Amino acid sequence: MRGPRPDGSRVLAATSTVLALIGTFVLVGAFVLVGAEPARAGDNTFIEVTPNSVQAGKRVSIRASCDNSNNRQAEAHSDAFSGRVTLRPDNGFLTGSATVPSNREPGDYPVELRCSSNTSGGNNTGDTAVTHLTVLNMTQPSKGPATGGGGTADGPGTGSLLVVGGIATLAVVAGFGLVNRRRPGTGS
Repeated sequence: MRGPRPDGSRVLAATSTVLALIGTFVLVGAFVLVGAEPARAGDNTFIEVTPNSVQAGKRVSIRASCDNSNNRQAEAHSDAFSGRVTLRPDNGFLTGSATVPSNREPGDYPVELRCSSNTSGGNNTGDTAVTHLTVLNMTQPSKGPATGGGGTADGPGTGSLLVVGGIATLAVVAGFGLVNRRRPGTGS
């Protein structure tokens, strides 16, 4: 059997393997984060929903941009949150929030941004952008009774039996210790 070399080459090989794995994870993570871009329509028109996957009954935040019109309100529309949400100017973006009804069916729902146009007459023919919101409807498991493993239950349960058994074991060990001390030894 060969042992480690005195020059530490095995340590260096293991270290370089670990560093290569960490580098791979960093590159994959960066690729995933860069690829998760909000939906864009024009140069600066986009909408994003956070989180983009949500349990039915929970609230989502919406952030959008209507190019150079972020000083006016816009609307986000989706069947995921039953209708329209007014997005208001907030630090250079348009923001709002919506609650997904608790009875919403699971699935992917489009969320559409409708920007107001500069035309008069109340026409809402401005830019639009679309992203998707995934609604989850997972049932939460119910918790079992908090019995503490039976040690806190009323009556002589497992916890009480363990305590009694421990005390009995200590008594037996102490008794053997006393018997061995009191017995006179046989001389030589």
